[in-house]
Amino acid sequence: MAATWRHFAHQADIGVEGVGPTRDAALEQAALALTAVVTDPGGIEPHTAIDVECEAPSDDLLLVDWLNAIVFEMATKNMLFGRFEVRTAGHRLRGRLWGEAVDRDRHQPAVEIKGATYTALSVGPASDGVWHAACVVDV
Repeated sequence: MAATWRHFAHQADIGVEGVGPTRDAALEQAALALTAVVTDPGGIEPHTAIDVECEAPSDDLLLVDWLNAIVFEMATKNMLFGRFEVRTAGHRLRGRLWGEAVDRDRHQPAVEIKGATYTALSVGPASDGVWHAACVVDV
Protein backbone atom coordinates (compact mmCIF):
# COMPACT_ATOMS: atom_id res chain seq x y z
CA MET A 1 0.00 0.00 0.00
CA ALA A 2 1.55 3.26 -1.11
CA ALA A 3 1.23 6.22 1.21
CA THR A 4 -0.75 9.13 -0.23
CA TRP A 5 -2.64 12.28 0.66
CA ARG A 6 -5.79 14.09 -0.44
CA HIS A 7 -7.83 17.20 0.19
CA PHE A 8 -11.53 17.22 0.97
CA ALA A 9 -14.01 20.10 0.74
CA HIS A 10 -15.28 21.86 3.84
CA GLN A 11 -17.22 25.12 3.44
CA ALA A 12 -14.69 28.00 3.41
CA ASP A 13 -11.81 25.89 4.72
CA ILE A 14 -10.16 22.71 3.42
CA GLY A 15 -9.65 19.22 4.75
CA VAL A 16 -6.33 17.41 4.64
CA GLU A 17 -5.89 13.67 4.91
CA GLY A 18 -2.86 11.43 4.98
CA VAL A 19 -3.14 7.72 4.26
CA GLY A 20 -0.46 5.12 4.86
CA PRO A 21 0.40 1.64 6.04
CA THR A 22 1.42 3.00 9.48
CA ARG A 23 0.45 5.86 11.77
CA ASP A 24 3.79 7.56 11.06
CA ALA A 25 3.27 7.33 7.29
CA ALA A 26 -0.26 8.75 7.55
CA LEU A 27 1.03 11.68 9.64
CA GLU A 28 3.79 12.36 7.08
CA GLN A 29 1.22 12.35 4.28
CA ALA A 30 -1.10 14.68 6.22
CA ALA A 31 1.82 17.11 6.39
CA LEU A 32 2.26 16.88 2.61
CA ALA A 33 -1.46 17.55 2.18
CA LEU A 34 -1.04 20.61 4.41
CA THR A 35 1.76 21.95 2.20
CA ALA A 36 -0.26 21.19 -0.93
CA VAL A 37 -2.93 23.62 0.28
CA VAL A 38 -0.32 26.37 -0.19
CA THR A 39 1.79 25.14 -3.13
CA ASP A 40 2.96 22.05 -5.01
CA PRO A 41 5.14 20.14 -2.52
CA GLY A 42 7.21 18.77 -5.42
CA GLY A 43 8.46 22.28 -6.19
CA ILE A 44 10.06 22.76 -2.76
CA GLU A 45 13.80 22.17 -2.50
CA PRO A 46 14.79 20.36 0.73
CA HIS A 47 17.67 22.74 1.60
CA THR A 48 17.01 23.14 5.32
CA ALA A 49 15.99 20.58 7.95
CA ILE A 50 14.07 21.57 11.08
CA ASP A 51 13.24 19.25 13.96
CA VAL A 52 9.98 19.49 15.90
CA GLU A 53 8.54 17.55 18.82
CA CYS A 54 4.93 17.17 19.89
CA GLU A 55 3.15 15.31 22.63
CA ALA A 56 -0.59 14.91 23.14
CA PRO A 57 -2.98 12.65 25.05
CA SER A 58 -4.38 11.00 21.88
CA ASP A 59 -3.54 10.32 18.23
CA ASP A 60 -6.20 12.82 17.14
CA LEU A 61 -4.71 15.65 19.20
CA LEU A 62 -1.22 14.63 18.12
CA LEU A 63 -2.21 15.27 14.48
CA VAL A 64 -3.45 18.77 15.35
CA ASP A 65 -0.27 19.53 17.31
CA TRP A 66 1.92 18.15 14.48
CA LEU A 67 0.22 20.20 11.77
CA ASN A 68 0.19 23.32 13.95
CA ALA A 69 3.92 22.88 14.61
CA ILE A 70 4.47 22.88 10.84
CA VAL A 71 2.25 25.96 10.40
CA PHE A 72 4.27 27.70 13.15
CA GLU A 73 7.57 26.91 11.41
CA MET A 74 6.18 28.06 8.07
CA ALA A 75 5.01 31.37 9.54
CA THR A 76 7.96 32.21 11.79
CA LYS A 77 10.70 31.14 9.38
CA ASN A 78 8.95 32.17 6.13
CA MET A 79 9.49 28.66 4.78
CA LEU A 80 7.68 25.91 2.94
CA PHE A 81 8.28 22.22 3.54
CA GLY A 82 8.02 19.43 0.98
CA ARG A 83 9.50 16.45 2.80
CA PHE A 84 8.62 15.07 6.23
CA GLU A 85 9.79 12.29 8.51
CA VAL A 86 7.78 11.22 11.56
CA ARG A 87 8.71 8.87 14.37
CA THR A 88 6.15 8.25 17.10
CA ALA A 89 6.31 6.46 20.39
CA GLY A 90 3.00 6.36 22.20
CA HIS A 91 1.59 9.87 21.82
CA ARG A 92 4.97 11.56 21.42
CA LEU A 93 6.09 12.63 17.94
CA ARG A 94 9.53 13.56 16.69
CA GLY A 95 9.40 15.07 13.25
CA ARG A 96 11.83 16.45 10.74
CA LEU A 97 10.76 18.95 8.08
CA TRP A 98 12.83 19.69 4.99
CA GLY A 99 12.22 22.81 2.97
CA GLU A 100 13.33 26.22 1.86
CA ALA A 101 12.50 29.90 2.13
CA VAL A 102 9.36 30.98 0.31
CA ASP A 103 10.05 32.23 -3.22
CA ARG A 104 6.80 33.95 -4.18
CA ASP A 105 7.52 33.82 -7.92
CA ARG A 106 8.45 30.14 -7.96
CA HIS A 107 6.13 28.75 -5.26
CA GLN A 108 3.16 31.04 -5.96
CA PRO A 109 1.56 30.44 -2.54
CA ALA A 110 -2.22 30.19 -2.90
CA VAL A 111 -3.29 30.82 0.71
CA GLU A 112 -1.93 31.20 4.22
CA ILE A 113 -2.87 28.45 6.64
CA LYS A 114 -3.90 29.75 10.05
CA GLY A 115 -3.97 26.37 11.77
CA ALA A 116 -5.29 22.85 12.07
CA THR A 117 -8.70 22.47 13.70
CA TYR A 118 -10.66 19.76 15.53
CA THR A 119 -13.23 19.69 12.72
CA ALA A 120 -13.43 16.27 10.99
CA LEU A 121 -10.51 15.22 13.19
CA SER A 122 -9.74 11.52 12.98
CA VAL A 123 -6.61 9.38 13.23
CA GLY A 124 -6.64 5.60 13.15
CA PRO A 125 -6.62 2.48 11.07
CA ALA A 126 -9.56 1.56 8.86
CA SER A 127 -10.99 -1.98 8.82
CA ASP A 128 -8.36 -2.95 6.21
CA GLY A 129 -5.54 -1.83 8.54
CA VAL A 130 -4.63 1.24 6.48
CA TRP A 131 -4.07 4.33 8.63
CA HIS A 132 -5.85 7.64 8.00
CA ALA A 133 -5.02 11.01 9.60
CA ALA A 134 -7.45 13.82 8.74
CA CYS A 135 -8.72 17.21 9.86
CA VAL A 136 -9.84 20.56 8.49
CA VAL A 137 -7.33 23.41 8.33
CA ASP A 138 -8.32 27.05 8.67
CA VAL A 139 -7.23 29.14 5.67
